[in-house]
Amino acid sequence: MEYTQTYIDGCWQATTGAATSDVVDSYAETRFAVLHTSSAADVDQAVAAARNALPGWTALPAAQRASLMRAVANALEARADTLADAIMRETGMPAKLAKRIQVAAPISAWRRYADLCEHLTAESRIGHSIVRRVPTGVVACITPWNYPLHQVTAKVAAALAAGCTVVLKPSEIAPLSAFLLAEAIAEAHLPAGVFNLVHGPGPETGQALARHAGVDMVSFTGSTRAGREIAAAAGSGLKRVSLELGGKSAAIALPGADLATAVKATLASCFLNSGQTCSAYTRLLVPAGDYAKACELASQYIGAYVMGDPADAATRLGPLASAQQRQRVQAMLQQALAAGARIVAGGPDACPVPQRGYFVAPTVLGAVASDATIAQEEVFGPVLALLPYQDTAQAIALANGTPYGLAAAVWGATTEHAYDVARHLRAGQVEINGAPFNPDAPFGGFGQSGMGRENGPHGLEEFTETISYQLPPDYPGLQQPSA
Repeated sequence: MEYTQTYIDGCWQATTGAATSDVVDSYAETRFAVLHTSSAADVDQAVAAARNALPGWTALPAAQRASLMRAVANALEARADTLADAIMRETGMPAKLAKRIQVAAPISAWRRYADLCEHLTAESRIGHSIVRRVPTGVVACITPWNYPLHQVTAKVAAALAAGCTVVLKPSEIAPLSAFLLAEAIAEAHLPAGVFNLVHGPGPETGQALARHAGVDMVSFTGSTRAGREIAAAAGSGLKRVSLELGGKSAAIALPGADLATAVKATLASCFLNSGQTCSAYTRLLVPAGDYAKACELASQYIGAYVMGDPADAATRLGPLASAQQRQRVQAMLQQALAAGARIVAGGPDACPVPQRGYFVAPTVLGAVASDATIAQEEVFGPVLALLPYQDTAQAIALANGTPYGLAAAVWGATTEHAYDVARHLRAGQVEINGAPFNPDAPFGGFGQSGMGRENGPHGLEEFTETISYQLPPDYPGLQQPSA
């Protein structure tokens, strides 16, 4: 497949950039799509279209915006199989998971944002002031490759629901779902310029968007390194910035907790999407007296992570998204072993990797120093570090002892005890005793995990500004209704 066009100002038009980029099947290790990149002129045109469309979209009644967003969800649903296949090939996530996590969940999110748009309370009262939330303006959405449609939805659907207009730049590694979204938006007949799509590498196209004078806000998901660069570029224009970056999330098994369940659930989190998940629990902290048992349990459960063709229903662990990503993960593993860590479960000897595909064997490391790189930095591969602790205070200190603060989990003998410990953790989301993920709760982190929140009402509000109107206290609109 060759993509020579992109979607700007309500129509498909040829890109004018000179370069192309390949989309590679992560299992077959072959190119299956070629995209022509957007030029600086394309970016200018996309931003201008978004700015021209902003007044009309903002003025459109919320019920009409919501109706159009539901039409987008319906059009995406009609493309569900195509979306799942494209994302499976790009990211390596097994098909059965890609359908549920990478496609069905984002479609559901489009509908939830339509509901929020329709029922958002735009005004509130504080004393003799009326406070209104208004759209931030033109938003540049720059998204990653690991959960492409999911991350696009968290930004684009929320921004549109808030009344903003959008220019989207997806990852060049996994861009196809963004093009399918553009098809869905065209089919849903959103007004021209409300949604615009450009394509290209982050250092060029992403930076051009972040610096652009016509952009009011930049919403970025990606690595902490790239986040710093985006923030610096946006900061020169004092733009609003939302950053969802890396993580090194810890799961704590407290004394008396169901250790088997904690180990099994942590492996599932760490190995989801072959570890290519920013909020994955990549450190498991266990009482020192339970360390040997935890190693034994990890060895027992790790065999369930069958590697193979993502299209095969038996596959539970697919390849990484690219050769570069595999090389990076392997280098971090080799560095950890050279520094004294040892494999206590899995690894290439226990879990031989397939002959083709960008695979890394699921691996649990022990004898890891708390300040080692593998315990401090995001791996983005199927690698779990198992660390013992002496008491609860040390467990909390270890969990908080990285530059990140995206997610965490606590397992306790009682929910009350686990919640009490969870309240000491500096992480944006803390799962307690295996509670299910809540897609309407705010998602985001502390420190080098970024700033701002996505999902649900908080995610929508991220794309708004507040205005307070100071009115005379006797203004009729300020009077309390009679009982």
